[in-house]
Amino acid sequence: MSENQTRHTVLMIEDDPVGVDLARSAAAECVDDFDMVVLRDADEVLAWLDASVASSHPIPRVILIDLKLPKLDGLAVLRKLRMHEVTRDIPVLGFSAEYTQGDILMSYRVGANSFVAKPADLQQFIEFFNKQLPYWLQPRQRKLAFSTS
Repeated sequence: MSENQTRHTVLMIEDDPVGVDLARSAAAECVDDFDMVVLRDADEVLAWLDASVASSHPIPRVILIDLKLPKLDGLAVLRKLRMHEVTRDIPVLGFSAEYTQGDILMSYRVGANSFVAKPADLQQFIEFFNKQLPYWLQPRQRKLAFSTS
């Protein structure tokens, strides 16, 4: 990354410790530099967003969300993200290890910009980050993001 570029924040909402470890390891090997924040459920997400807004911390440029979360499932968290004034236009990539065609369609209806099969190992996470993040971090992609209006 050149000196005049800023680091991007990527928010990952994932409760599986193995997936989190794989994602962190992959992020360290990625082409693009970014800071990854990992949160495990809806309560953590909303608290983090409120704290970030209150303290003027960087808002995520991309959100990665596992659709199979504890307490409140990923689709419900996605609905909350789309209603939150700060996150309603941020690109969201939904993923899951186990999913049906209905899960994919519902993720798009609720506001996901993309859905991918959850990477299963370090190499798949590296490929995922190197292919998906540069695309979704482009400013023009953000303008194409889902809008609730």
